[in-house]
Amino acid sequence: MANEAQPCPCALGDQFDHKNLGNEIQIEHIKAYISKPKTSTDKAIIVIQDIYGWELSNTRYMADLLASHGYIAVVPDFFVGKEPWNPSYDRANFFKWLETRPANKAYREADAVLRYLKEQCQAKSIGVIGFCWGGTVTHYLMLKYPELKAGVAFYGLVREEGDNYNLLNPTLFIFGENDPIIPLEQVRSLDEKLKEHSKVDYKVKVYPKQTHGFAHRKKEEINPDDKPYIQEARKDMLDWLKKYVN
Repeated sequence: MANEAQPCPCALGDQFDHKNLGNEIQIEHIKAYISKPKTSTDKAIIVIQDIYGWELSNTRYMADLLASHGYIAVVPDFFVGKEPWNPSYDRANFFKWLETRPANKAYREADAVLRYLKEQCQAKSIGVIGFCWGGTVTHYLMLKYPELKAGVAFYGLVREEGDNYNLLNPTLFIFGENDPIIPLEQVRSLDEKLKEHSKVDYKVKVYPKQTHGFAHRKKEEINPDDKPYIQEARKDMLDWLKKYVN
């Protein structure tokens, strides 16, 4: 699910054969995966899952990637124990499933994770990234939390209603040109609304020939044509965070 206005389940894609470098912890009422850099830091990134949940190896790979670049990276279970979507489920039931996991109601979990990072990890500069459903959550969080220095929303789109475009801090939006779930006209509309309302730096970038989930659900070695764009999107994420989470 990446398009809040027209929700539908997205394909899982490739599952990474990734061995976790971090650990599972408890943060107040939620479980989480945390990966830390080898040297101490006061910079941290909240990594928000897609519909396939916080335990997906692909998402934990991205957290470990962030840790290797000097950030404390935490992947909280924003579904709070509710089961993630399974490709074997009946697609007809997706909307009912999604109703109990609203992307615009994740604030209690965000509050808990922010407290943990500030009080237990002594984090002073915090950013957020999210994928698919988590990309939509990232957008909402960037409208509410001034302490989030930067956000990167991967293929997540909020409803075109209300004041959803007055971002509090710089946000990068990443989309695939051939995403069947998020049409390009909706991406262009997002860019126009942000141009009109956002008073902070933002960027909406579309990657040629890419489909939904390309940056974290495609294995580079078996998708050679997509590899340059996968790597470019990840580099753009890291460059954005380096610029603003400091």
